[in-house]
Amino acid sequence: MENKKPNKELTVDEKINRRNFISFGVFALMGAAFYKGWQWLYHTPKEAPGITAGAKVPLRRALNKTELAFRNFFSNNNLVKTYPKSMAAKNVRVNSTIGMGGKFVVDDWKLKVTKANGQTMDITIDQIKALPKTEIVFDFKCVEGWDQIQYWGGLKLIDFINHFNLADQTQLGYVGMMTPDKGYQVGLDMPSAIHPQTILAYEMNGQPLPMNHGAPLRLIIPVKYGIKNLKRIGSITFSDTRPPDYWARIGYDYYSGL
Repeated sequence: MENKKPNKELTVDEKINRRNFISFGVFALMGAAFYKGWQWLYHTPKEAPGITAGAKVPLRRALNKTELAFRNFFSNNNLVKTYPKSMAAKNVRVNSTIGMGGKFVVDDWKLKVTKANGQTMDITIDQIKALPKTEIVFDFKCVEGWDQIQYWGGLKLIDFINHFNLADQTQLGYVGMMTPDKGYQVGLDMPSAIHPQTILAYEMNGQPLPMNHGAPLRLIIPVKYGIKNLKRIGSITFSDTRPPDYWARIGYDYYSGL
């Protein structure tokens, strides 16, 4: 019977070299797979222009699947974390002025509300301020990666809806908002719009809303990224189809939920 030679035990250096070889091999394979995947995505067609546009077809499909997952777990009982007023930023970041161009006179402002059947109403800022005020201090998050604790005051959107006899509109799927110059639009799924922390804000840090933050009225919706927090609301609409949305039209996620 032939005697088998015992396996030679590797030295420490040989073990290290072997592990390095395996690690670099795996890294190279993963890199190649990533590059192939990127090349495939890069050469896929873009989605047809519409309410959403600009994204590659597979990416938009992934975004839509992600939205469905978020919406399946969304609940108005899930509230964002709030903070004491002392933690709120004194200098609130201004990240964009899109939609606030042209001549605008605050004193002439009225909020135009359009129901799904076409009926409209004009509401003044005094009518809104006459209703019970809600304040919130939360961590405002931007898709660019920054965040800031901010303090806002205004009227809950659900209280606005109920007071102005718009409760039947909440049976629809979406709320649309647009600036007076029509340069910026957001589309909101109804559950997020009527979330108890969503407010029509007319105050910042306990003071009237400044012009660069959307005076006289802006949206604060803590369950969404900053791109959905429209400044200077000029109109509100209700519908069962997705309203126009500025950032979704150039490729961003329509839902933009946290």
